[in-house]
Amino acid sequence: MPPFAAQPGGGDWWTDAVVYQIYPRSFSDLGGDGIGDLAGIVDKLGYLELLGVDAIWLSPVMRSPMADHGYDVSDPRDIDPTFGTLADFDALIAEAHDRDIRVTMDLVPNHTSDQHAWFSAALGAGPGSPERARYHFLPGRGETGELPPNNWTSVFGGPAWSRVREADGELGEWYLHLFAPEQPDLNWDNPEVMADLETTMRFWLDRGVDGFRIDVAHGMAKAPGLPDMTEPAVVLKHTDDDPRFNNEAVHEIHRRIRAVMDQYPGTANVGEVWVDANDQFAKYVRPDELHLGFNFRLATVDFESTAIRDAIEESLAAVSAVGATPTWTLSNHDVEREASRYAPPVPATDNDDDALRAEENALGIGIARARAMALVELALPGTVFLYNGAELGLPNVELPDEALVDPVWERSGRTQRGRDGCRVPLPWEGEEPPFGFSTNPDTWLPMPADWDRFTVEKQLEDIYSTLSLYRQAIELRYDRPEFSGPRVDWYGAPDGCLAFRRPGGAICALNATQTPVPLPHGEILLVSLPLVDGMLAPNSAAWLV
Repeated sequence: MPPFAAQPGGGDWWTDAVVYQIYPRSFSDLGGDGIGDLAGIVDKLGYLELLGVDAIWLSPVMRSPMADHGYDVSDPRDIDPTFGTLADFDALIAEAHDRDIRVTMDLVPNHTSDQHAWFSAALGAGPGSPERARYHFLPGRGETGELPPNNWTSVFGGPAWSRVREADGELGEWYLHLFAPEQPDLNWDNPEVMADLETTMRFWLDRGVDGFRIDVAHGMAKAPGLPDMTEPAVVLKHTDDDPRFNNEAVHEIHRRIRAVMDQYPGTANVGEVWVDANDQFAKYVRPDELHLGFNFRLATVDFESTAIRDAIEESLAAVSAVGATPTWTLSNHDVEREASRYAPPVPATDNDDDALRAEENALGIGIARARAMALVELALPGTVFLYNGAELGLPNVELPDEALVDPVWERSGRTQRGRDGCRVPLPWEGEEPPFGFSTNPDTWLPMPADWDRFTVEKQLEDIYSTLSLYRQAIELRYDRPEFSGPRVDWYGAPDGCLAFRRPGGAICALNATQTPVPLPHGEILLVSLPLVDGMLAPNSAAWLV
């Protein structure tokens, strides 16, 4: 592992880092309330050290009423009691740094909670006030203002505007919320908004935070005049020309953010940038904007060699134009877990036993493909983001309706199940729920009874487990000089397969077919599945030198 420097001057550690995303509610609960906390993370830092990651990224732990589980921040400069205290956070940073693990955390600059002091003041101050100018408050359309200011819809479903009742008891202005009504969008044309974010950044950077993941980094700036959408939106999706996002003025905001980061050498930020076009994505990672742009291409393509190769080539092309570092991930807290995403469809049957066997077989294939893709992403140049539980091969969970808590479920009229299935707590040990995640069996999302097979305890003892594969791959990625160089060179592979070489000499081969194929020439370092008669097994990958 590269030398660690917790103090400024540590260098560009982030250009080839393995960053482990922790969804705090689901990682480890030491408080016994069924919800993960900071003390639980500290307790598991030895595990993360054993895994070999460079850094952790914490999904929001700031004070929040949890309408969107932390992405609705009511006080950006405090820790929510759900997770602990500022003292607990300081202890996490100190212990992580002692173990050569950096700590990055979420910033949520697009919106606040509706319980933020600013929004409460805006409601009380009334139309035309400086307090309302921090948000997007506008009169409605129609004879009595009964219609929203435009036709924008929320990313979570439903309208993107809510109407407030004024001090006189009458219905009045509307405010914009691109997500839930409890998440009013800030007005980034107001200089107070940037000044407050700078204060927040310095608050955490001065405590030793090593960087930030910026939520909705392609948002914040809204299209001038807030024009109507010309195409209907899809829940949790949008296009590059959507007026709600990816507006040119956002880049000046990122330059201001970068100016603060540059005063703290050795820190870095990564932006959540849901932008498809290469030239548009590249703008976000220019030298004076984001250090890294979170790249979702591998997390959105099927397990098919041409699609995977195209995603890799497009990702490299997008950043090479501006000399930026590529990033890779297969999943996160908003994306279906790869083991389930790669599983083939299960044929319909009226026989319960047949259905169960078919589901297990499909999941086995999905896990095999996820293991193969882990070797693909860890062989690529740049920074890799691992979502907690990916190293265990965890699948998505089909939760009962009554257990769903993601605001997408209700906002979409219960037509979209939301993201709860990839946020179920991690299984650590034991034979039954809560599998060592908590002392409380009533976890915030229920855990499947059969997850004993996925526990860290079992996988640590199994040299063929997914966890063992990840540990070996991360170690080889750091220790072998063959994994060097900023590019990949493609060469011939059988139909349905791909193979690339790093300039240092490391080779990655992927077999996405249903039959064994010959391996490239070289010494085998690691395979995701055992070879079949000396050949690369279906749904598997190999590293060679």
